[in-house]
Amino acid sequence: MKFKNPLLVVTDMERSVKFYKDVLGLRKTVDFGANVTLTGGLSLQTAESWAQFIDRECGELGWCGKVSEIYFEEDDFDTFAEKLSGLDIHYVHPIKEHAWGQRVVRFFDPDGHIIEVGENIKTVCRRFLDSGMSPEQVAERMDVPLKFVKDCMR
Repeated sequence: MKFKNPLLVVTDMERSVKFYKDVLGLRKTVDFGANVTLTGGLSLQTAESWAQFIDRECGELGWCGKVSEIYFEEDDFDTFAEKLSGLDIHYVHPIKEHAWGQRVVRFFDPDGHIIEVGENIKTVCRRFLDSGMSPEQVAERMDVPLKFVKDCMR
């Protein structure tokens, strides 16, 4: 058994492909019309074709995208946040910082699937180190092993 990739059911393929390209920089790697795979392995399937696969209408399952999320990490979070500010995005919440120091933002794709983009966790570690914190202080602040911090210093 081998996990291949996540699949999101979408109501408008063209709109969804454009959203993932414009917002997250993903590109098509495979296009079968009703099924498109994007860079990183994310697959999109049209709602009509998916309903045929499962022998049900999407609404019969109480289909909505708000019971899970797709997670991305961004090395240059500030530039990404600036890019988002110029787009028409429906936010789950604005940018916030978690207790361990990672900045994140969550928003909806056109079909209501939740997208999370977090600051790369190694970047968070380096940000704290660059601010003058000792490796031990960073490990405590981020609640990570000291070995992880030292690995980030390389």
